[in-house]
Amino acid sequence: MTSIRRPIAVDLFSGAGGMTLGFEQAGFDVLASVELDPIHCATHEFNFPFWTIICGDAQSTSGDEIREQGYLGTRDIDVVFGGPPCQGFSLIGKRALDDPRNSLVFHFLRIVLELRPKYFVMENVSGLTLGSHRKFVHELIEAFSSQGYKVKEKFEVLNAAHYGVPQDRRRLFLIGCRPEFQLPEYPSPVTCPINLNGNTPSLLKDLVSGPTVGEALDDLPDADQFPELLERDWVYTKLAKPSMYAAILRGIKVDPQDFSYTRQYDTKKMTSSTRTVHTAESIQRFRQTLPGKVEPISRFYRLDRNGICNTLRAGTPSNRGAFTSPRPVHPVYPRCITVREAARIHSYPDWFRFHCTKWHGFRQIGNSVPPLLARNVASELIRVLRVEPQKPIERQTLDDESLLSLNMAQAAERYGVDPHVIEPRIRSNG
Repeated sequence: MTSIRRPIAVDLFSGAGGMTLGFEQAGFDVLASVELDPIHCATHEFNFPFWTIICGDAQSTSGDEIREQGYLGTRDIDVVFGGPPCQGFSLIGKRALDDPRNSLVFHFLRIVLELRPKYFVMENVSGLTLGSHRKFVHELIEAFSSQGYKVKEKFEVLNAAHYGVPQDRRRLFLIGCRPEFQLPEYPSPVTCPINLNGNTPSLLKDLVSGPTVGEALDDLPDADQFPELLERDWVYTKLAKPSMYAAILRGIKVDPQDFSYTRQYDTKKMTSSTRTVHTAESIQRFRQTLPGKVEPISRFYRLDRNGICNTLRAGTPSNRGAFTSPRPVHPVYPRCITVREAARIHSYPDWFRFHCTKWHGFRQIGNSVPPLLARNVASELIRVLRVEPQKPIERQTLDDESLLSLNMAQAAERYGVDPHVIEPRIRSNG
């Protein structure tokens, strides 16, 4: 379901849909998204049931398939965006784009050239701008330029904390367009950490002019009060008075810059909140850890209500040496934060649901671009496209909750893909 007034987009490597949502909020219809992981695809389908999720490997997906499965036809696509994983760098004297570990970046380039959108946006790790890694970015710019795309050569790393997100998260954004179009500017910061006494702002001590962790979490009740959250990820409860930031995420305050489709959902239902059972020793250590400090045994960072969060990370599969990333400790309660609390810190609205397990839920958040950051980038594209963004009148219902509890085999069967496309997790006893 789309509005003819809204520009259209395609999301590559979409995950659960952080960038999809940000571009939707800016005024785009993201008609097709491509994602390898069937668990992520099911979550994406739940939250965006009116668009197409293509469950498949970008390496074997063509532009024609995206047009066909996304019902794009021959329409001129306004933007293709995405964050291809980038894992390797060539030795001196070799082209980084030829490194097989960077093949997904090459296929992002290939699909953009096949679809020939007006604009593209590639998001990636900020480390690509450091040292010899910059060579990789310059090779990518040269590759796009040789195929007729203008690219912003003064690429920038954007920090989500500067765009209304209570989290220090820095990501590179590379933006290009067809020669007949105008390159956009990078979005100007809307919030900024205060520089106290000429020092670099600290997550541990310094306040930010944007929302704080406390403003993101204070209205949520303590998940440990609800025994049912040991067995499921939702509970009916009453939330406290919210900050403006939380009120917008709860949908009880209108965000004039949000042009997404309204979702119908039960505001009394607190979701994505499965409890974590900690040992008595861990609880005591967490309780003794001051806000803004790291608990010395687990190395978990305890959040400060008056500051912003450290970067939320996804964790890695067992074949890459780890099982879960350390989750922050709640600023008030002696426990790790829930998936919903992480979603608040990441700027996801409360209607947005994640897989019912903590493992997949945190992975989906940690792998995603905060929607507010993506929205600010997308809004600059709306501006140069000379589009007046419109809030759709359609209200969307999110009702197939079974999508949020599929295991890998079930999700793979749903999308007709190999259940081993993502290596299985080996559970840790820690």
